[in-house]
Amino acid sequence: MTNKVSPKALLQSKWTKVEVNNKKEKHFIITKVEFNEDQQVINCVIEAVMTKHEYAINWRDLKESNIWLMGWR
Repeated sequence: MTNKVSPKALLQSKWTKVEVNNKKEKHFIITKVEFNEDQQVINCVIEAVMTKHEYAINWRDLKESNIWLMGWR
């Protein structure tokens, strides 16, 4: 199954990582989304809630429900 993700609704959306390497990096929030002139996502940054570490990600990876779950769980 895949998550339904809309580029327009990415900013401030909450995510839970399915497989966690660092126990403090399970819950994430999208903190930055940049669009080009065609309204396509060109940059997406996700931040770990507890550690505040930021990672640039391909927003399409959020569609993979074996990697990411929508919301905090």
